[in-house]
Amino acid sequence: MRTPLPEEFKLTMQRERGAEAEELFASLDTEPLTSIRLHPFKIAEAFEGETIGWSPSGRYLESRPQFTLDPLLHGGAYYVQEASSQFVGYLLRDHDLEGCRVLDMCAAPGGKSTIYSTLVGRSGLVVANDISRSRALALADNVQRWGMGNVVVTCNQPSHIGEFEHWFDVVAVDAPCSGEGMFRKMDEARTEWNASSPFVCAERQREILAQAWRALRPGGTLIYSTCTFNATEDEGVVEWLMSEYGDEIEATNRVEIEDGWGIVRCDIGAFQCFHFYPHKARGEGFFAAVARKRDGANRRSSVKPRRKLFQPLTKTDEAEVARWVDNPRDMAFRLVGEVIYGYHRGVVDDVVALSEALSVVYSGVCFGQIFKRRLKPEHPLALFVGMSSDVVPSVEIELDEALNYLRRQDIAPAPFSEGINRVMYKGVAIGFVKRIGARCNNMYPKDLRILKL
Repeated sequence: MRTPLPEEFKLTMQRERGAEAEELFASLDTEPLTSIRLHPFKIAEAFEGETIGWSPSGRYLESRPQFTLDPLLHGGAYYVQEASSQFVGYLLRDHDLEGCRVLDMCAAPGGKSTIYSTLVGRSGLVVANDISRSRALALADNVQRWGMGNVVVTCNQPSHIGEFEHWFDVVAVDAPCSGEGMFRKMDEARTEWNASSPFVCAERQREILAQAWRALRPGGTLIYSTCTFNATEDEGVVEWLMSEYGDEIEATNRVEIEDGWGIVRCDIGAFQCFHFYPHKARGEGFFAAVARKRDGANRRSSVKPRRKLFQPLTKTDEAEVARWVDNPRDMAFRLVGEVIYGYHRGVVDDVVALSEALSVVYSGVCFGQIFKRRLKPEHPLALFVGMSSDVVPSVEIELDEALNYLRRQDIAPAPFSEGINRVMYKGVAIGFVKRIGARCNNMYPKDLRILKL
């Protein structure tokens, strides 16, 4: 039995949506859709399912599988992501983001961050921030699984990020909201909502956007989004942006949408705005708005470092680490304590500037540590799309053995060569093992192991 929709919510929707509100209420009591987004560089197999119109890598699934028991999920071959939220990638489809800096201000759990990391490529950088350390750690896990190696995960207040003034080419704010768009998927979203939620959230959204606007360079693009329906948090906040920064705002190229998608356009000033209602579009409730900061003097902030974290590697150690990647000339390596991290060479100075001024949870690719002149690799390296396929043997295993591996149980040594091996399932890396004679050490991280039988 579903928890009834909050009465105050229904009254607000009846006032804002008129007769259409009843269709919305009925749709919120139907079964939610299941959708995923495929990794373009970890092609494992053709997933059955209809392509999401605004997301070429997105797929609607006919039913919800046990994702926890699919090794391809753990290898980052796809991300379980609601279809509507994948629309942020469509908003940037005409932008050449290769080499750009993107800020995802409220990033956990990481679905949108992984979209941006794919779009900016090896020469770009994504800063994925969340103010909650527990959420930032979960975000880091998802970033590592996606394996692009071009993300810095931070845990900072928006005001700290705003100190990087005029620094980012794109700033995305998927703001904390009242969560009405989750009423179909989550009963707890209904029970946690109250009549004051939209007003409290809108105030917080304005505070975050003020810092986001500081961080956006002139000529850069702002995306504001929520997973809620009400005008207070959606149109109302966009109207506030126009009143506060209107002289600095201009429209991006027009975003064309197809009639069959069921997306409702509701432009406000220079902002192109889009509503997803589950009785119209095939997805959960979502709102997105996009505009550009008017071009002008492109000042870059000079944020003073608060600490020094990075050290160079010796030539011997760098040579050992470099052989683990497919294009070593494009990589730079640094020591943090005794652990080696890898970064795409074009962004390493940016990573250093961020890491020495902000609270960073994870960045680049954690490679591991040097023991007796050899790299002992860490798990994120196995999932990195830039890892060399020649440095260690890559060994395919079947589903049962892959699940044993992901549960961190014993696995048969027979298929593996002596030493480090990369474990593969349907062509996708899921981790490392080390064979020592007649036994095999399972190197899968304890904190990531599957507990479900």
